[in-house]
Amino acid sequence: MGSSRFKPWMVVWGILVIVLMFTIPAKAGNLPQIPAAPVATVTSSPMGVYIVVNSDHDQINVHSRPDSLSPIIGVLLSAQQVPAKGKYSIWILIEYPGVQGGEGWIYAPYVTIYGGDLTVLEPPPTPTVLYTATIDATLAAQFIVTPEPSRLPTFTPPPAIIIPTYPAETILHGAGNIPIGLIIVGLAALGIFLGFISFVRGR
Repeated sequence: MGSSRFKPWMVVWGILVIVLMFTIPAKAGNLPQIPAAPVATVTSSPMGVYIVVNSDHDQINVHSRPDSLSPIIGVLLSAQQVPAKGKYSIWILIEYPGVQGGEGWIYAPYVTIYGGDLTVLEPPPTPTVLYTATIDATLAAQFIVTPEPSRLPTFTPPPAIIIPTYPAETILHGAGNIPIGLIIVGLAALGIFLGFISFVRGR
């Protein structure tokens, strides 16, 4: 039968399959393998002494010096952990990256210390003034005013006050030795009488 005849391509195909079976494992052996020996892993070192901001404060200020009047260089949030480097009085020196020197000071009552005791530090040096204020003497002299002495006015005493005096008869009696009080009463009575007459006529 035609279908059972030997075909050369079948032999070639079989040889290729056998060659591939032996060459693939050989190439796979050259690939990099995971070493069986243990590999050292990088682990984080313990923080040592550190502080945690107390939960009763939303945030606290970080100062450049252990002084509440010193400049504020940053803040720490509630429950935040920061490595501590030492203490001075009621202030704690912490690591604070991102600022000059990478350090800052916080108020000790606002935090809790963990991991041991803090080293007592020496007081930090006083910062030096970058510039000194100078005054131009020539410019300052223009604003210095020297008052000229003036002669005080002389005091002239006022003349003596003359109080007039009246004789007793002039005060107690009018003209013709009539008492002045009687004249006043008489004029008052005359005025009342004339007023009554005017009132009656008016009706």
